Amino acid sequence: VVTRDDVEESLKTKCQYVKDKEQLLKDLHSQIEETEQRLLAKQKERDYWLEYKNVERKVQATKIMNLGKDIKEVKDDLNRAKEHYRKALEAVKEEKDRVLERHVELSKEQAPENAVRYLDKNICREIEENAWLKEEVKIYQKEVSDLKASIQLLEEENIRLVTKLIDSRLQNLRV
Repeated sequence: VVTRDDVEESLKTKCQYVKDKEQLLKDLHSQIEETEQRLLAKQKERDYWLEYKNVERKVQATKIMNLGKDIKEVKDDLNRAKEHYRKALEAVKEEKDRVLERHVELSKEQAPENAVRYLDKNICREIEENAWLKEEVKIYQKEVSDLKASIQLLEEENIRLVTKLIDSRLQNLRV
Protein backbone atom coordinates (compact mmCIF):
# COMPACT_ATOMS: atom_id res chain seq x y z
CA VAL A 1 0.00 0.00 0.00
CA VAL A 2 1.28 3.29 -1.02
CA THR A 3 -0.06 6.31 0.56
CA ARG A 4 -0.60 9.67 -0.80
CA ASP A 5 2.20 11.03 1.29
CA ASP A 6 4.52 8.46 -0.13
CA VAL A 7 3.53 9.44 -3.67
CA GLU A 8 3.92 13.09 -2.90
CA GLU A 9 7.24 12.40 -1.28
CA SER A 10 8.29 10.37 -4.25
CA LEU A 11 7.11 13.08 -6.63
CA LYS A 12 8.95 15.71 -4.63
CA THR A 13 12.05 13.62 -4.69
CA LYS A 14 11.72 13.09 -8.44
CA CYS A 15 11.00 16.77 -8.91
CA GLN A 16 14.00 17.64 -6.84
CA TYR A 17 16.01 15.10 -8.79
CA VAL A 18 14.85 16.63 -12.12
CA LYS A 19 15.58 20.12 -10.83
CA ASP A 20 19.00 18.98 -9.72
CA LYS A 21 19.59 17.40 -13.10
CA GLU A 22 18.35 20.53 -14.88
CA GLN A 23 20.64 22.65 -12.71
CA LEU A 24 23.47 20.25 -13.44
CA LEU A 25 22.61 20.46 -17.13
CA LYS A 26 22.62 24.28 -16.94
CA ASP A 27 25.95 24.16 -15.14
CA LEU A 28 27.33 21.82 -17.77
CA HIS A 29 26.01 24.11 -20.54
CA SER A 30 27.67 27.11 -18.91
CA GLN A 31 30.90 25.13 -18.47
CA ILE A 32 30.72 24.03 -22.11
CA GLU A 33 30.11 27.61 -23.16
CA GLU A 34 32.99 28.82 -21.00
CA THR A 35 35.22 26.08 -22.39
CA GLU A 36 34.21 27.02 -25.93
CA GLN A 37 35.07 30.67 -25.17
CA ARG A 38 38.48 29.63 -23.86
CA LEU A 39 38.90 27.33 -26.85
CA LEU A 40 38.05 30.21 -29.21
CA ALA A 41 40.49 32.48 -27.39
CA LYS A 42 43.21 29.81 -27.57
CA GLN A 43 42.44 29.20 -31.25
CA LYS A 44 42.70 32.93 -31.94
CA GLU A 45 46.01 33.02 -30.09
CA ARG A 46 47.20 29.96 -31.99
CA ASP A 47 46.11 31.52 -35.29
CA TYR A 48 47.95 34.74 -34.38
CA TRP A 49 51.15 32.87 -33.59
CA LEU A 50 50.85 30.74 -36.70
CA GLU A 51 50.38 33.86 -38.78
CA TYR A 52 53.33 35.43 -36.99
CA LYS A 53 55.38 32.31 -37.64
CA ASN A 54 54.45 32.21 -41.31
CA VAL A 55 54.14 35.91 -42.21
CA GLU A 56 55.10 38.36 -39.48
CA ARG A 57 58.42 36.68 -38.74
CA LYS A 58 59.49 37.23 -42.34
CA VAL A 59 58.25 40.80 -42.24
CA GLN A 60 60.10 41.38 -38.98
CA ALA A 61 63.24 39.79 -40.42
CA THR A 62 63.12 42.12 -43.43
CA LYS A 63 62.50 45.07 -41.12
CA ILE A 64 65.51 44.04 -39.03
CA MET A 65 67.67 43.75 -42.16
CA ASN A 66 66.47 47.15 -43.37
CA LEU A 67 67.18 48.67 -39.98
CA GLY A 68 70.67 47.12 -40.08
CA LYS A 69 71.25 48.72 -43.49
CA ASP A 70 69.93 52.04 -42.19
CA ILE A 71 72.29 51.84 -39.21
CA LYS A 72 75.22 51.16 -41.54
CA GLU A 73 74.26 54.10 -43.76
CA VAL A 74 73.94 56.38 -40.74
CA LYS A 75 77.36 55.28 -39.50
CA ASP A 76 78.87 55.93 -42.93
CA ASP A 77 77.22 59.35 -43.06
CA LEU A 78 78.51 60.07 -39.58
CA ASN A 79 82.06 59.10 -40.55
CA ARG A 80 81.89 61.25 -43.70
CA ALA A 81 80.53 64.20 -41.72
CA LYS A 82 83.19 63.71 -39.04
CA GLU A 83 85.94 63.71 -41.69
CA HIS A 84 84.45 66.77 -43.38
CA TYR A 85 84.27 68.69 -40.10
CA ARG A 86 87.79 67.60 -39.15
CA LYS A 87 89.15 68.95 -42.45
CA ALA A 88 87.11 72.13 -42.09
CA LEU A 89 88.46 72.59 -38.56
CA GLU A 90 92.03 72.12 -39.76
CA ALA A 91 91.46 74.65 -42.56
CA VAL A 92 89.99 77.15 -40.09
CA LYS A 93 92.92 76.62 -37.70
CA GLU A 94 95.43 77.18 -40.52
CA GLU A 95 93.60 80.31 -41.64
CA LYS A 96 93.50 81.55 -38.04
CA ASP A 97 97.25 80.94 -37.69
CA ARG A 98 97.95 82.82 -40.96
CA VAL A 99 95.79 85.75 -39.89
CA LEU A 100 97.41 85.77 -36.46
CA GLU A 101 100.91 85.71 -38.00
CA ARG A 102 99.98 88.54 -40.36
CA HIS A 103 98.56 90.52 -37.45
CA VAL A 104 101.70 89.91 -35.36
CA GLU A 105 103.93 91.03 -38.25
CA LEU A 106 101.85 94.17 -38.75
CA SER A 107 101.97 94.82 -35.01
CA LYS A 108 105.75 94.41 -35.05
CA GLU A 109 106.01 96.83 -37.96
CA GLN A 110 103.71 99.35 -36.36
CA ALA A 111 105.17 99.00 -32.86
CA PRO A 112 108.13 101.35 -33.46
CA GLU A 113 105.87 103.93 -35.11
CA ASN A 114 103.43 103.72 -32.21
CA ALA A 115 106.29 103.92 -29.72
CA VAL A 116 107.74 106.98 -31.50
CA ARG A 117 104.37 108.74 -31.37
CA TYR A 118 104.34 108.56 -27.59
CA LEU A 119 107.98 109.61 -27.04
CA ASP A 120 108.89 113.12 -25.96
CA LYS A 121 110.64 115.58 -28.30
CA ASN A 122 114.15 115.09 -26.91
CA ILE A 123 114.02 111.35 -27.48
CA CYS A 124 112.55 111.88 -30.96
CA ARG A 125 115.45 114.26 -31.76
CA GLU A 126 117.92 111.65 -30.47
CA ILE A 127 116.29 109.00 -32.67
CA GLU A 128 116.50 111.31 -35.69
CA GLU A 129 120.13 112.06 -34.87
CA ASN A 130 120.77 108.34 -34.51
CA ALA A 131 119.23 107.73 -37.93
CA TRP A 132 121.32 110.58 -39.36
CA LEU A 133 124.44 109.16 -37.72
CA LYS A 134 123.70 105.75 -39.20
CA GLU A 135 123.47 107.33 -42.64
CA GLU A 136 126.74 109.20 -42.01
CA VAL A 137 128.38 105.95 -40.87
CA LYS A 138 127.24 104.30 -44.09
CA ILE A 139 128.68 107.19 -46.11
CA TYR A 140 131.97 107.02 -44.18
CA GLN A 141 132.11 103.24 -44.51
CA LYS A 142 131.66 103.66 -48.27
CA GLU A 143 134.40 106.29 -48.32
CA VAL A 144 136.64 104.01 -46.24
CA SER A 145 136.04 101.09 -48.61
CA ASP A 146 136.73 103.42 -51.58
CA LEU A 147 139.90 104.67 -49.88
CA LYS A 148 140.98 101.10 -49.13
CA ALA A 149 140.47 100.23 -52.78
CA SER A 150 142.48 103.31 -53.79
CA ILE A 151 145.21 102.42 -51.33
CA GLN A 152 145.27 98.88 -52.71
CA LEU A 153 145.64 100.25 -56.23
CA LEU A 154 148.33 102.71 -55.14
CA GLU A 155 150.21 99.98 -53.27
CA GLU A 156 150.06 97.72 -56.29
CA GLU A 157 151.29 100.60 -58.53
CA ASN A 158 153.94 101.43 -55.97
CA ILE A 159 155.10 97.82 -55.91
CA ARG A 160 155.16 97.81 -59.68
CA LEU A 161 157.20 101.02 -59.74
CA VAL A 162 159.60 99.78 -57.05
CA THR A 163 159.99 96.55 -59.01
CA LYS A 164 160.66 98.53 -62.14
CA LEU A 165 163.17 100.72 -60.31
CA ILE A 166 164.95 97.71 -58.89
CA ASP A 167 165.02 96.10 -62.33
CA SER A 168 166.41 99.25 -63.90
CA ARG A 169 169.13 99.54 -61.18
CA LEU A 170 170.04 95.94 -61.74
CA GLN A 171 170.41 96.64 -65.42
CA ASN A 172 172.49 99.70 -64.68
CA LEU A 173 174.74 97.61 -62.46
CA ARG A 174 175.16 95.06 -65.19
CA VAL A 175 176.01 97.68 -67.66
